[in-house]
Amino acid sequence: MSDAQFERLVSEHYEGLYRFALSLARAEADACDLVQQTFLRWASKGSQLRDTSKAKTWLFTTLHREFLGGRRRAVRFPHHEVGSVEHELPPVEPATVRRMDGAQVMECLLRVDELYRAPLTLFYLQDHSYKEIAEILDIPIGTVMSRLARGKEQLREMLKENRPAVPPTIVNFNPQTSEERHG
Repeated sequence: MSDAQFERLVSEHYEGLYRFALSLARAEADACDLVQQTFLRWASKGSQLRDTSKAKTWLFTTLHREFLGGRRRAVRFPHHEVGSVEHELPPVEPATVRRMDGAQVMECLLRVDELYRAPLTLFYLQDHSYKEIAEILDIPIGTVMSRLARGKEQLREMLKENRPAVPPTIVNFNPQTSEERHG
């Protein structure tokens, strides 16, 4: 399908698909996401449809299936606001953080189990949000939070074991608060 044909398909069906998605999702952003995902599926699989007169039906069916799939995922992996589960994360004392030696932290981070290292690196070194990490690693947001908590615990234990005999180099480290980071 050429770009012009795809654009024509979008202009013919976008409004109807959006209204249908809005009636299902009841939120504008979610409706937009559903429509976008539907057209993305069309771009990758629409060429398999032999009878192009059935494109409208295919699009609406695909949108509905996307909606149902999203609901199933939401039930299996419920969304948790960070504030509601933050009490489950172990606290890090600000004085401890400010005294850490950056090289020592990096050395210990490289020894953290790989399962926990990726979320820790994405969160603390790349400044990604929980949601972004979940998307990057293709895991639920709850799994991101638990891996961060377990990874921080591993890192904390390694840092306790590897305290240097000489005073550490001071590293100015001012992490963002949860509200600044996650809205």
